[in-house]
Parts: sequence; C-alpha cells; structure tokens
Amino acid sequence: MSEKVTITVPVELAGQRLDRLVSVIRPEISRAAGASMIERGLVLINGRPSKAASKPLAGARLDIEIPAPPSSDALPEDIPLSIVYEDASLVVVDKPAGMVVHPAPGNEHGTLVNALLGRYSSLPGDPTRPGIVHRLDKDTSGLIVVARTPMAVTALARAFKHREVHKEYLALIIGTLDPQSGAISSAIGRDPRHRQRMAVLATGGRDARTTYRTEETFRHFSLVRIGLETGRMHQIRVHFSALGHPVVGDPVYGRPVRGLALRRQFLHAAQLSFRHPETGEEMVFRSDLPDDLSEILDNLRGNLGKPVSEGALTDHSQ
Repeated sequence: MSEKVTITVPVELAGQRLDRLVSVIRPEISRAAGASMIERGLVLINGRPSKAASKPLAGARLDIEIPAPPSSDALPEDIPLSIVYEDASLVVVDKPAGMVVHPAPGNEHGTLVNALLGRYSSLPGDPTRPGIVHRLDKDTSGLIVVARTPMAVTALARAFKHREVHKEYLALIIGTLDPQSGAISSAIGRDPRHRQRMAVLATGGRDARTTYRTEETFRHFSLVRIGLETGRMHQIRVHFSALGHPVVGDPVYGRPVRGLALRRQFLHAAQLSFRHPETGEEMVFRSDLPDDLSEILDNLRGNLGKPVSEGALTDHSQ
C-alpha cells in the first residue's frame, strides 16, 4: 500500500525546489523519483498539484503520497515469442508492437520479461528487468537482445555504453528531408513544459546523435533508414519531430495524417549488430517489416485507396 505523509515546510528548507525537498524529507526517495511523483500528482503544496521546480515557502503544507514499491520479481508467463537467435549467453527477439519490454506500474503483465521468464525460468541482473540491456518503446517493433548470463549482462551493457552496438531502424516520416542523408546532433532532455515528454533542448539535456538515409520518397512521406549513435529516450521520434518531419503515427511527437489505417508509430528496429560477449564473434541480425507496416508501404507504392495527406489519422484511437 502507498504511504501518505503530511509536513509543514520548515524555515531552513523554504525556497528549495520541490523535487529536492522531497528527497531531503525522505532520503530513500531519489530526486528523480521525487520528480516522477510530482508529475503524477502525488505531491501537493497546500492541497494543489505543482511542478518539480516549485519552491514552497516556510509554513506551506506538503501532502506526499509515497507509492508502494514495485514487486521485486517479475513473474513468468506463457507468452509466444519470435526468437531470431539464442544460445547459452543471449537471446535475440523480434519484439511485436504493443509489447512493453519490462514490468512497470500499469504494465505488470504481458511484457517481454514475463515472456522470457516463462521460457528460461531465470535471467540475470536487476530482478525488476532481468536480462535487459536496452529497450524499445512499446509501439516500436523489431530486434532486441537480452542477456542470459551475468557476464553477458556486463559485456553487453559495456558495449552499449561505448557505442559498440550498431542499431538501424526503418521509419516512415512526414515530408521529404533535405539533405536526404545526414546526421542530427541535438541534445535531448525532459520537455520543461510537458514533463512526461522529451524534447530537443538548447541548453542542458544529454548529447544525442542520429544518422539517416532516405530509402524511398512518396508524395507526402519518406521511408528513412536510421542509425543511433546514442540511446536517449524517444531519440528518433524527438529528433525527427524537431526537424518538422515526425514519424507517421506517433501520438506524442507527431501530427495527424489522413488515409493511413495505422494504429501505431511507423518505427521498426530492422538491424542489430554487436560482438558476442563470450566469443567476440561479430553478429548481425535483420528483421523484415511486420505486416501492418508493409501494408502501409504497399498502399503508398501502389497508390491504393484514398489519397494520403495530412489530416486526421485513420483508426489511430481504436
């Protein structure tokens, strides 16, 4: 169960940022966790929701609802998986769109981790996300590698940190890029106006670099092959939205289009390459576009159905 705490801000803590204040009052809560609680409306100043940057005055009443800690162990579930490769050290999965990678509040079941534990019984690493060394968004399909041994966790995590893992994505974006190939180098951090979103920031944020090459152009869209040199949250979606060419179907960073019966963002992790953590062998894996995305391209190439243009995204909310 959650815990509810009410305090009056003392003089010596007055004027401090609310996220820092929460972590000072309850040292077991990190500043990042406190900021997340504030975003979720779990921290009130004088009965009202506020922002992490708010600075309550002495005598203000803080009502803090501390969420119950998540379960320490994910549960195994019998969920089919598309296994591209597996050995004693790792497994490469072709993740479907709609599947969350690991359990979190609101998504405790049906995740990739639940499915993997149903297949392998145990995985190393953090018990809340065992074996996970990188992630894909829920509605991004494609390749993800999972570690099966402690050594593989360490080696793969190090490879990601040192940018020794090569990832390529296919995305359909709105408009045509000029130039048609290049690189985007723009720092990414929390959107100061919408804290649950990420944004390109002029100051602050973390370095982020995305490379791209246009594969095919249509009247209103382009199919782009994308490489990630860094792995920031929502990096592809944020970078292309900042250019004015958002990913088609992206409900957060995009804009509507008319005539495409697409229920999720057109983003697919199409290629993954890295050195095997045990043998050092260079491994390359590829994944074809899933049927829902292939059908969109067939429609565009064949000019089938209604004309496609910017407007209301067909069926997106269903």
